[in-house]
Amino acid sequence: MKNLITLAFVAVLYSCQNTPKNITDPKDYNQYLLTTHTPTKDALLEELGFWQKKFNNDSTKLLQMHKLSNLRAALFGITGETSHLMSSEKLLKKCCNIAGRNHDVYLRELAHNYISQHRFMEAQTLLETAYTYPDNHRETEMMLFDVAMELGEYKKADTLLGKIKDTNDFNYLIRLAKWSDHNNNLEAAIKYMEQAMHIAEKRNNKKLKVWVYSNIGDYYGHAGRLQDSYNNYIKTLSIEPDNHYVKKQLAWMLYSSKKNTEEANRILDSIMINYKAPEFFLLKGEMAEFNGSLSEANSEYEKFLDAAENPQYGGMFNTYLIEYYADRQPKKALELAHMEVANRATPETYQLLAYAQLKTGNKKAALQTIEKHVMGKTVEPTALFHAALIYKENEMDDRVATLKEELRDATYELGPLTSKEIEKL
Repeated sequence: MKNLITLAFVAVLYSCQNTPKNITDPKDYNQYLLTTHTPTKDALLEELGFWQKKFNNDSTKLLQMHKLSNLRAALFGITGETSHLMSSEKLLKKCCNIAGRNHDVYLRELAHNYISQHRFMEAQTLLETAYTYPDNHRETEMMLFDVAMELGEYKKADTLLGKIKDTNDFNYLIRLAKWSDHNNNLEAAIKYMEQAMHIAEKRNNKKLKVWVYSNIGDYYGHAGRLQDSYNNYIKTLSIEPDNHYVKKQLAWMLYSSKKNTEEANRILDSIMINYKAPEFFLLKGEMAEFNGSLSEANSEYEKFLDAAENPQYGGMFNTYLIEYYADRQPKKALELAHMEVANRATPETYQLLAYAQLKTGNKKAALQTIEKHVMGKTVEPTALFHAALIYKENEMDDRVATLKEELRDATYELGPLTSKEIEKL
């Protein structure tokens, strides 16, 4: 089965054959795997209880509503429970309706909520409304840039990036890094992230340090600097021990670079006690399949399907579902792929559409989609792998050979199962 977790689990690109053997050490992270050690969640719940009491005494107060909405959004981030995200949305809508001022603030926060739900077009509409208010244009422009990138509106994103230019500003630098990475300039992306990291450390801002350490870990890995990647993930955990994102990055590192599925599963099991998200079952399923335990793999994949198709997630897991269904129910995969492209027309969503077209037997349509919307617009390994499959079916052997060589340098990101399929191209 194709690697179904690549799009969200890893943002790194490196050849497995060049991976150092002793990057990870359980002594570095064991203390962070204690499932009872959840300081971030505990602090949020305590604060939630405080503000909930105030809200219960007077549910018309804007301050209480706003505080509760922020806490619920933060709890979604640390637990993965969508009930918190939905509660935050409802509270923010009430804030928008009753607020006498600062409407742009509530609109931006509601837009952020919609981004978390992958409701990108709705988020853009809210931000455009926020932009009509006279205050805080820069904050709105930054979020409009974020949404434009999600929607594949790269010319608009470039214009917005120019509007917010300030090389001494953390928020500008991290967006400039993202733009540089999008344009396949990894060296520049790392440079800007390192500048942002310096700002976060100079301010000694915990929130900014957690964000930049975890994300620069991805960029370092993308450059083949896995030791630097690992070190920054550990630095993240030293500040936020219950950060699920870097823990799953560590699990991937152990699986993809060391083939240590036992240790990777141990990390995942510790995460899944306190953080609920369907994609963990995919990684566990892939590792079981890698180990030859097909019945266990199928069981994990079914758990993923049961979770991801829950209506509470909306379209948040469509990209995973498209790849899952492509080999099983290709017509359903094609239907979802069309929906995803309509939601955000990016090279990454178009490559999923092309892959679904291929699996439904329409190799010519798949070729047209890949040529028009993907090739030359992204170097994301999954997209290149799907392109290679499409070229192979269309008997374009020269293109397959070229991509095969490129993909051999992406085995870390693609994982052991897909790496075997690359060799069969």
